[in-house]
Amino acid sequence: MNNFSNPAVVVSDEVASALEDGRGVVALETTIVVHGLPEPVNLEVAEACEAAVRASGSIPATIGLLDGRVVVGLTSNEVAQLADEERHAAKLSARDLGVAIAAGRDGATTVAGTIAVARRSGIDVMATGGLGGVHRDAQLSFDESADLVALARYQVLVVASGVKSILDIGATLERLDTLGVPVVGLGTNRFPGFYRRDSGHELDWSVLNAREAARAFLAHRLFSSTGMLVANPIDAERELSSDLHDRALADALEKARVLGVRGKDVTPVLLAEFARSTAGVSVQVNRDLVVANAALAGEVARSIAHERS
Repeated sequence: MNNFSNPAVVVSDEVASALEDGRGVVALETTIVVHGLPEPVNLEVAEACEAAVRASGSIPATIGLLDGRVVVGLTSNEVAQLADEERHAAKLSARDLGVAIAAGRDGATTVAGTIAVARRSGIDVMATGGLGGVHRDAQLSFDESADLVALARYQVLVVASGVKSILDIGATLERLDTLGVPVVGLGTNRFPGFYRRDSGHELDWSVLNAREAARAFLAHRLFSSTGMLVANPIDAERELSSDLHDRALADALEKARVLGVRGKDVTPVLLAEFARSTAGVSVQVNRDLVVANAALAGEVARSIAHERS
């Protein structure tokens, strides 16, 4: 392990070596494993994402907190420890990292938390399932994911299948525009809606492949301090049907209304209701898209390393 001169941040030897050698590295979040997916799918997805990154020619760096130390490059055993319900791992956004470290807590990093750690560690690329965004009725609740601010603050390229349809997708795209974060579709000029390939919103920019995405990001960094979102739609044969999706979405929104949940508790409730309404089909879709995003992120990270060499 390498602590990069800070005992609160531990970088695995494999990740440190890859960064030193200028090879591609992909940061992976742990909230999806600890708080997002049910057992045993969660640990299966964690392993599949790492395998997909490796198959693409890059090194995975799964990130989380164990006993108050940020670990960049968790082992499979450490991921399993973090996912153990008895450890009560906290859900950590970028704002929570310092407090959790000082308190000696265990924690799973959200997209925002992972972006912050990735940037500090010198990692350019991150993969996730769906980006957080502006929640419905945010004009009343002011409920907006810190993922958007993190993308505006740190120069990290994030690969995601758009944002979850439980959010206000149009408002999310407007916020990303205001924050100066470019959104680029992978082989599409339509913004994906997580379980669905097309959210109904058009994109200004698209790229054909990982190499074009890497070049766009490197050029973007010359003129802006923000990150970039590469929107990778799920394969057509794997998306939820429109009827099933719309029915599950209505059920999920009603469930959240009845329970009166707010803030970071909203998404887990809505995803659980999606899983119930679709008899588990949404969980498989989630699995498929996050692994595909990890594979694409690995290709982008490898291309960035090649462009720099």
